Formats: sequence, structure tokens, C-alpha cells
Amino acid sequence: MHFGAFMEFGNRAGVSEAQAFQEGFRMVDAAEEMGLDGVWLAELHFNPARSVLSSPIVIASSIATRTKRLRVGMAVYVLPLSNPLRIAEEVATVDHISEGRFEFGIGRSGFARSYDVFSIPYDESQDRFAESLEIILQAWEGKEFSYEGSYYTVDKATVTPIPYQKPHPPLRIAANSADTFIRLGKAGHPIFVGLRGMDVPELRRNVEQYRRSWREAGHPGEGDVSLRIPVYAGETHQQAMDEPFESISGYFGRMGSLYRESAGKAGPDSIERATELREGRADRLAALSYDQMLETKIAFGTAEGLVDRFTQLKEELGLDGLVAELNAGGLIPEERVLRSLRVITDKVMPAFK
Repeated sequence: MHFGAFMEFGNRAGVSEAQAFQEGFRMVDAAEEMGLDGVWLAELHFNPARSVLSSPIVIASSIATRTKRLRVGMAVYVLPLSNPLRIAEEVATVDHISEGRFEFGIGRSGFARSYDVFSIPYDESQDRFAESLEIILQAWEGKEFSYEGSYYTVDKATVTPIPYQKPHPPLRIAANSADTFIRLGKAGHPIFVGLRGMDVPELRRNVEQYRRSWREAGHPGEGDVSLRIPVYAGETHQQAMDEPFESISGYFGRMGSLYRESAGKAGPDSIERATELREGRADRLAALSYDQMLETKIAFGTAEGLVDRFTQLKEELGLDGLVAELNAGGLIPEERVLRSLRVITDKVMPAFK
């Protein structure tokens, strides 16, 4: 099973942007040294209190040059916010710099704030995403092509370079709603899943639908599912429970606010259903107790406890990969994050390799 770390290059209170970048790169260096399989980069805009990671493809390029074996992925590249030809060029370039260690995680984001600032209607995001991906995949064939869509037009373009990996870097698409799981299963795409807006039983049902759609479409195998989840490893059980408490409480409070703010912006055909879904998720997150978080949303514990927790999740969800949010909420001190990573790589990962 793949083990990765989700990274935001968080901007802690009282620290400079330069220090935020330095801390992020120290985390990358530690992941390389400790044997983690990969790091996955968020794309976050216009939120200076949270993150400096507004240009993850540039950071991915830097990571590719400072590491030798670590895979570097996007979690996720928000396709509708950028020109697809430019994305195709930049991703292929990083794929060459990394000599094939790049993973192309993509999505359209579940929150509308960035779209508002970029003056892109969020209700166009799904169609823009589909057109953008179609253009990127055609561009990577390395031949002259033209394209006429509702949002993008390409006139006799030949993109260079084409990717180092053939036919292109591995794709992985974020799945957040029931219909998305079905659609991505039919299309045969590996997926990212999470527990912020769902609990384990709901996610299990959606993953089962994804795998059923995958098989019915005639794709080989059973699909590919990676779970993103807040993780904290302590040397004792009490340490694992106490140290991340403030940070994870703030994290779910923030997620609830984001769901509530984005309610009603899904699109004209599904606006009522999506509003109800997002408001329901916001209400559930606001009412979560710490015990409920531990049971349904996160993985905190000693090495032995995490092996048990990941085994249960792997069996229940059929996981192929796990991407750990090691500082969900951004309030855990750096030395504790690195200590947690060491416990995971030394004592948890070997049980799944």
C-alpha cells in the first residue's frame, strides 16, 4: 500500500512566508530520508493565514530536484482555474525533471472562493474540468491538434515537451459525491477519497459503487482508491490523543464553515440538492465530538493502534493508498509532526509493505 503525506506548506501564526516555505521543505527532506513513498501538494489560493501553496507545480519542480526517490503528486491540481495547454506543458516538464516520479492528481475543488476571485463561475467548474482534461490528454499525444469546446478553443497546437512517463503521468481524480464515484468508475480513473464530508459507512457505499461501475465498464482489476485522512502518531496513547486535539478541533470547525459558505454554488441543475448536502455536512462537522472524530474521521494513536486502524480501513474500503494529513489544522509544532512521521515510517508502514 502506498503511503504518502498531504502537504499545505502551512503558514503558522507569527511566522513569515519565508519560514513557511523552509518548514515545508524540511518536511519534504525528512520524508525522503525516512522512506515515505510520496508527498502530495494542495493548491490553495487567497488564504494567507493558512498556506503559501498557491503554485504547487513550482513547488513540485523544486521537490523533484532536491529528492532522488520520493514521488511527488498534486492533491489536487484545480484544472478549471488555469489554461489546460499551460497545465499540459508544466506537468510534462516536471515529469521530466523528476524522471517519472510525478503523479497528476486533479479535481475542481469543493469550495467556490478561488473561483469567485478568479472571476470564473463555479457552476461551470464541472464542464470546464471535463474540457480541460480532454485537452491535456490530447496535448500529451505530441501531435498537432485543434479543439473547439464551450470554454476552450485550441487552434493547431503542438505541445512540447510530452511527458516522460508513457502515455502520461498517473492520473488520480478527487471524488466527493455519489455521482462522481460512479462516473469515475465508468471512466476507469484512480480516485482520491476523504472523510471530511463523509463517515466511513457512507464512503464505503460510494467506493463499492465506484468499483461496481469500474467492473461493469469492463476495466481490468478493481479500480484504485487512495484515502486522505488526518493522522497523528504518538509514542503513548495519551500523547496521541492530547497533542493534536486543539489542531484537529480547529480543522473540522474550519471545514464546517467552508461547506456552509459554499452551499448553493454547485450549479443550476443540482443547486438545491447540493445546498442541502453541504449544509448537512456543515451541521454534522459542527456537532462532532472528539470521540466521534476518532471513530469516523481521523487516525490518531500509537504505532500499534495505527496499524490496527489502517488495517480496518484497508479492509473496509479496499484501499490501495493512504495519504496522511500530518498537521491537520496547522497548529501542531513542527518537531511533533516530524516525530509522528518517524513513527509512521519506522513502525507503521512496514506492516503494509
